[in-house]
Amino acid sequence: MASRESAAGSPVAPVRRPLTAARPRYGEKVIIGLLGFCGLISVAVTVGIVAALVGPTIDFFEEVSLGEFLSTQEWAPTFSDPSFGVFNIVAGSLNVTLWAIVTGIPMGLGAAVYLSEYASERVRRIVKPTLEVLAGVPTVAFGFFALTFITPLIRDVWPAFLGDPPGIFSAGAAGIVLGLMVVPIVASISDDAMRAVPHALREGAYALGGTRMQVATRVVVPGALSGIVASFVLGISRAIGETMVVLIAAGNSPKLTLNPAESIQTMTAFIATTATGDVGFGTITYKTLFAVGALLFLITLAMNLLSIRLVRRYREIYE
Repeated sequence: MASRESAAGSPVAPVRRPLTAARPRYGEKVIIGLLGFCGLISVAVTVGIVAALVGPTIDFFEEVSLGEFLSTQEWAPTFSDPSFGVFNIVAGSLNVTLWAIVTGIPMGLGAAVYLSEYASERVRRIVKPTLEVLAGVPTVAFGFFALTFITPLIRDVWPAFLGDPPGIFSAGAAGIVLGLMVVPIVASISDDAMRAVPHALREGAYALGGTRMQVATRVVVPGALSGIVASFVLGISRAIGETMVVLIAAGNSPKLTLNPAESIQTMTAFIATTATGDVGFGTITYKTLFAVGALLFLITLAMNLLSIRLVRRYREIYE
């Protein structure tokens, strides 16, 4: 309210202007509604996946005991005398994932540190989009790359003291290529987390005499640890759930081994090779597909819950 004085100097009552009502922002409400709808769709899809898996999985465990499914090592669900010990294909998935972790996580974290702390803006504008394009390459192309390039390369450089070189199919070749597929996820998310660390922390570390390497490893990486851990878990989940690479390059032999030279079978490869039109609806083989899918779903769910817990524990909040 504005106040005025009369010519004689006596105060005059302030002028009261009517308040105009704010216009309703219908466009903003529409956007909020669309965002909420997208969130509901994601929840509905997850619920639908669970509902599709639960029924056949329960039917499967009415015929096969949970102890036999999880503890025995003989996996032959499609044979005339079937055996349902899932342990070997779980070990195959962990085998490939192990070599993907060894390959992809150090490369991804190193690329993130370089992009965040060492690369110039010009280099960053070129390298980061190029790195992220790698995530858009079809997985079947990665599979053939593993089979036709990585496998012969491993066979050529395989040390003699490690025994016979890998055959045509091997867990190591599939794991290395899965690691390359994990690199864009780890590098992009970790780089974003590192760049979110305030520059004041870097400047304070440099003022204390820290080198660029010390600042990167002792200030920036610990400050972005929650985002880095989240990128690791997402990358590992990506490796566990991959199908085409392991189907083409890792083989189809369920074995309990961590040897990268061995041919193995993963849970996803079993589902891909078995889920064809030849499997009769309602048969035990049909139900086995859902049991393995449910187990894979639970593994990835557990990893995501672990990721959330780690992110909350190591989260740094800056003002």
